[in-house]
Amino acid sequence: MATQIKFGTSGWRAVMAEEFTFTNVRRAVSGIARYVKSQKPQEARVIVGRDPRFLGETFCSMAADILASYGVTPLVISDAAPTPAISYAVIHEKADGAINFTASHNPPEYNGIKFSTPDGAPALPEVTKQIEAQIASEGAATNGNKASAQSLDVKPTYLARLREIVDLAAIKKSGLRVVFDPLWGAARGYSDSLLREAGLQVQTVHDYRDVLFGGHAPEPDDHLLEPMREKMRETKAHIGIATDGDADRFGIVDEDGTFLQPNYVIAILFDYLVDSRGWKNGVGKSVATTNMINALAKHHGVELHETPVGFKYIGELIKQDKIAIGGEESAGLSIRYHVPEKDGIIAGLLCCEAVAKRGKSLTAQLKELFAKVGSFYPLRENFRLTPEVKEKFTKKLRVDPQEFAGRRVREAVRKDGLKLVLDDGAWVCYRLSGTEPVVRVYSEASSEPALSKLSAAAKQWIFE
Repeated sequence: MATQIKFGTSGWRAVMAEEFTFTNVRRAVSGIARYVKSQKPQEARVIVGRDPRFLGETFCSMAADILASYGVTPLVISDAAPTPAISYAVIHEKADGAINFTASHNPPEYNGIKFSTPDGAPALPEVTKQIEAQIASEGAATNGNKASAQSLDVKPTYLARLREIVDLAAIKKSGLRVVFDPLWGAARGYSDSLLREAGLQVQTVHDYRDVLFGGHAPEPDDHLLEPMREKMRETKAHIGIATDGDADRFGIVDEDGTFLQPNYVIAILFDYLVDSRGWKNGVGKSVATTNMINALAKHHGVELHETPVGFKYIGELIKQDKIAIGGEESAGLSIRYHVPEKDGIIAGLLCCEAVAKRGKSLTAQLKELFAKVGSFYPLRENFRLTPEVKEKFTKKLRVDPQEFAGRRVREAVRKDGLKLVLDDGAWVCYRLSGTEPVVRVYSEASSEPALSKLSAAAKQWIFE
């Protein structure tokens, strides 16, 4: 029986040679081709790109052949390309979508297919449902007019866009020393080449293709950035910037080696963009992202948009020009006048700009924000549930508690999962995973001891 191919918020991902097989890739691409033809019967053009994973070139060539057989012109990117660069290319080329072979920050044994719509954004559920229906229908190519593949280089136009957004002159003037870690991924030759072109001292680690990503997930997380820290110590760098496998997520390390969790990076950049660009049109964040954003929005007199988890919601706000910046605690952000897609490259470059123009480390900037709007200590934890505990806990989540950990619940937010805001502003958010027996627990308090107590209470509440 054929595998059911389901597209989540970031496309379809699976383990290679298990579900991610040539047969299933052909089925998925054929379904996308039929969907594109249903939207634009004549002269449709679809970009085909990839990250540096195993067999990426082969999958791109297969996809190009399938699209061409449906009369859809494939615009094939020969080199590995960042997801945000592909997103920008869709807009710039006025293409009818993009097929991107990537499993983002997943471990090396995974691959995936991500489909972007003509606006450069990740396909929304109403689109992916139609694609899934096309895949299930297993229709055949009926178009007699076979299209010819064309090649596309997305790098020059995307870098030109970054030059317009980022104040490279100010970064150069500051004499900033930077270390960049693309984690063997798609951003190789992007962030570093742009900074070098501006005359900066940039060192790059992991600057070669490795389809195994050093034997772990290409995730720019604290515990995987030690080689970048070593190079920073060696070169006395002011900042370290990292991106994941397809460069849609970021990881930032300060000059003293401190990893800045994404919650803080989004807060600093929000404050910086209001200061430096005067953008006060709004700010977007997922319900699980730090309430420091809420406090800063109030401080700056900016409208706050709190969304369910999933960058597509932030992307919609960017498309409508409702926000200066939008971000998620899982290290995804984008900004005004840019792509409606996560961009780890722009995140790192704007952090360099903020350090250069303010003449202060990111940690110093964070301390100033704490002094301005109060201190925030966020945490994310995952807990595995037995079937019995999951059933009992699912029922529990349906009721709004009046009290939590001996304190009054000020507000129960149900935008995504259940978020309980307590009387002192501390909060806990529970989200059940749709794919595994896990509950994700996000908590935040105004001090580390208070967070520790809240985290213990949050865990107890699941299992009691």
